[in-house]
Amino acid sequence: MKDHARLQRRVQRYGWDLAASRYDALWQAQLSDAHRRLLALAPAAPGESVLDVACGTGVMALAAAEAVGASGRVVGVDIAERMVEEANALAQARGLHHARFLRMDGEALDTSGVGFDLAYCALGLMYMPDPDQAMRGIRGALRPGGRVAVAVWGQRARCGWSPVFPIVDEEVTSDVCPLFFQLGHEGMLADLCARAGFVDAEEHRVEAVLAYADDEEACDAAFVGGPVAMAWSRFDETTRRRVRTRYLQAIRPWRVGQGYRMPGEFVVATARTPAALSATE
Repeated sequence: MKDHARLQRRVQRYGWDLAASRYDALWQAQLSDAHRRLLALAPAAPGESVLDVACGTGVMALAAAEAVGASGRVVGVDIAERMVEEANALAQARGLHHARFLRMDGEALDTSGVGFDLAYCALGLMYMPDPDQAMRGIRGALRPGGRVAVAVWGQRARCGWSPVFPIVDEEVTSDVCPLFFQLGHEGMLADLCARAGFVDAEEHRVEAVLAYADDEEACDAAFVGGPVAMAWSRFDETTRRRVRTRYLQAIRPWRVGQGYRMPGEFVVATARTPAALSATE
């Protein structure tokens, strides 16, 4: 079990390193509904301290940095070094010097005892072998009464691009993201928050449409800029052609003209840590 978890973390680390340069162009618009809902349900306030776990290129963290202002603090962490480099470069380019990004495993957070006011984890928990451990770590990084907002992909049947996983799995020796859609089932994300010690958990479903201009863009999103990037990088040209053909057949129901409009679903949950007991309690 430990060896399997170690393999999955390695796949995610190096796979997202490969995907980093194309990730924003291929996925930022498609994920924007989930990001907007997280920011609306758990907005950062001026002067707050914010943690973004599995931050990727920093979409959530940079939005939080704008909201908290120079008197606040934002720390983003990600397992992939190139994602962190992209995020740091974007922060510097925007003059958001109170935001910094570190390479760190979301299941082994080391926040040096900082009590954050708010934590985000946007579409990262599905990739972690032990999401319970990750949520416990997030809870430990928050101050009493601190808030958390997390998002995952919804149910497999409601995500049009989901065939990418079984198609790729047939070409490799181990499953890629075997539990990817597990947290998308009704109540699972709220239960995860409760098990980690959070209270007042609320769960929301967000329907989305993933639009791609043509076959190339749809395939690049699935194979080059997403969770199977490491497997794709190791396929020879014959395997790539076979996998690409099968994927295009699988998503044909959502073809519109030359492009695609695929259904997608996200699950968003918010919760908070219990407030500290008063001296009389």
